[in-house]
Amino acid sequence: MTFIKSPDNVSGMPLVSAPIIILDTETTGLDVSTDRIIEIGAVRISGGAVGSDDKFVSLVNPTIPIPARATEIHGISDRDVADAANFTEAINDFTQWAGPALIIGYSIGYDLAIMQAEYARHDMEWYSPRCLDVRHLVQIFAPNLPKESLEITAEWLGIEVTNRHRALDDAIITANVFIALLPKLKERGINTLAQAERACRSRATQHEEEAKNGWHEVAGMSGNKSAGVSEYARIDSYPYRHKVSHIMHAPPLFAGRDEPLHKTLSRMTNEKVSSLFLPPDSTGAYGIITERDVLRAIDTDGANALDKPASTYAIRPLVTVGSDEFVYRAISSMADKGFRHLGVADDAGEIVGALSARDLLKQRASDAILLGDNIEAASTSAELGTVWSELITVVKGLVYEEVDPRDIAAVISRELRALTRRACELAERHMIEAGEGEPPVPYAMLVLGSGGRGESLLAMDQDNAIVYASGDAGGPEDQWFEKLGSRVADTLNDAGVDYCKGGIMARNAAWRKNLNAWIDTVEQWVTHADPQDILSSDIFYDAKTVYGDWDLANRLREKSFTLASGSTNFIKFHTLKAADFRVPLGLFNRFKLDNGRLDLKMGGIMPIFSTARVLALEHGLTGYSTPERLDQAVTINPKSQSTIDSLIEAHKIILQMILSQQLRDIDAGIALSNSIAPSDLSAHEKGDLRWALSQVSLVSGLLEAPMV
Repeated sequence: MTFIKSPDNVSGMPLVSAPIIILDTETTGLDVSTDRIIEIGAVRISGGAVGSDDKFVSLVNPTIPIPARATEIHGISDRDVADAANFTEAINDFTQWAGPALIIGYSIGYDLAIMQAEYARHDMEWYSPRCLDVRHLVQIFAPNLPKESLEITAEWLGIEVTNRHRALDDAIITANVFIALLPKLKERGINTLAQAERACRSRATQHEEEAKNGWHEVAGMSGNKSAGVSEYARIDSYPYRHKVSHIMHAPPLFAGRDEPLHKTLSRMTNEKVSSLFLPPDSTGAYGIITERDVLRAIDTDGANALDKPASTYAIRPLVTVGSDEFVYRAISSMADKGFRHLGVADDAGEIVGALSARDLLKQRASDAILLGDNIEAASTSAELGTVWSELITVVKGLVYEEVDPRDIAAVISRELRALTRRACELAERHMIEAGEGEPPVPYAMLVLGSGGRGESLLAMDQDNAIVYASGDAGGPEDQWFEKLGSRVADTLNDAGVDYCKGGIMARNAAWRKNLNAWIDTVEQWVTHADPQDILSSDIFYDAKTVYGDWDLANRLREKSFTLASGSTNFIKFHTLKAADFRVPLGLFNRFKLDNGRLDLKMGGIMPIFSTARVLALEHGLTGYSTPERLDQAVTINPKSQSTIDSLIEAHKIILQMILSQQLRDIDAGIALSNSIAPSDLSAHEKGDLRWALSQVSLVSGLLEAPMV
């Protein structure tokens, strides 16, 4: 049995989240073409830790005598392996145990080379696994160690070495070395497998020497090219393209408060629906009664059930999904809870529609379910990191199917907000377990910037804030929320969502305040705006609530927009900032490059989304996303239709260019950014990009035009 192919999403997966097997072998000698394997040892790493009971070890009968010099090293003799499994049996057991994992070892190129020779010797099909050499990683940080041995490396890292030169023991030592390297790698900006491979490929001399000795190539060398977008299986993109509001049944149908069951059943038949909602009870909980509930009622109470109030058999509370959610989240909710019907609620919690399994039967749900469910099920940052890599796979499939990049950005943003919400839930749980207690007062966690607007791409970082009901800065309530914000930030960072370089995180006092203090801060921004205030308020006015007391957050948002729309100077400062840009086009529409790259944020999408935000602040537009805000601006000034249409299309094209480049960079192990390499574009794509950038200057006229 050959190695099982590692998951397609492993390139962009944080190393702490990747499925990893640490492998080591003992052999009859060092000649990879003629010597034989006599022991296989391995240990699984999960969540950045060695699995205590998840180990594999097997002696192997090499069918040739073991040289005495080899026995002197590892202590394995002919007698020890006389009754051991043959290679075919042992490797089949190993590959089944290992599963689809990344193979890591110390000088793993040697182990894989001798293993490949064994495969050929036994007429077995060989598949080159995705692999990484810990020795290469060590060389990045300590190129001048006196020796490159595992013992010296372990000593450098303060790791105890015992029972050297047995396969399982060496695998455990290597695992501990690798785990000790993880924070060092992260400090160097090496977070994902592809980034680690890229760093290791820079050790050209070592790779050449290993190749001369016949070792297997590692770190994404010739046999380990990452799959391109076109190689990914097509996924059903409908759930990611459409929101619940697009397919729900509206208006919602309600049974009367005291309506008898027979009348409810008659209404279902006449209306050709499978359920009716019930008004809120004394606790404020809506209810639902379905065809199945009616059948169960008759089965339990016979014909008498038909004369009883339908509310007797209703299910409360009604499970709902937001009207603005994507369909894939509704699919996930149904699958997770085993329901066939959902209520659809607006932002105020009012029921505005109904959604049934019948509405979704035409959709293939597997990819959608997994993405949502795995966030809800995650209990560690490593598990959340796995979700991040799954999101990359979904995005690749959506790009391949040519889904609108704005819809893709909305999906990415939705999951960023879900990751933040889950990190908040986990942080609360950990604080309770640590004796810190429950939240001292109501609070809300907000995601700011592009994540709030629904326009995040894959180069996301953390932008979040906390508003709490009451408590003084530095007081006990604030101290509790500081700890919560720090836990959330650390969890997200470990999961692959980097700390905000500008410090815009709830762990920092400037982004963690009580409601009144936040209102005072906004008033300061509005009345005494300076450049730093403009930068802070920019991102704040894109905020979206992800967890906690939504009413508290809505009060802050409403007050903030009221203050902004009433301040001419504040709007003026934001207008000046939005108009301060340079499109990266030179003479004859040539791209202005910096180290071969084109920055599409500062002179591309930023002027567009900043202009849309200015219009939202000035006119009280309710949209969150840039296209929504621009579309709403047309209703204020119909003459701007042509300009706004061009800006919306330009915004779409630029987002597409950035997103496609980010996918290429993930596979190449390049740090993600909002810059692209025009050399990667076709002539047609370059033409589209030039047109899009040429339209950005239209924002100046839009900002100056009177909106009447």
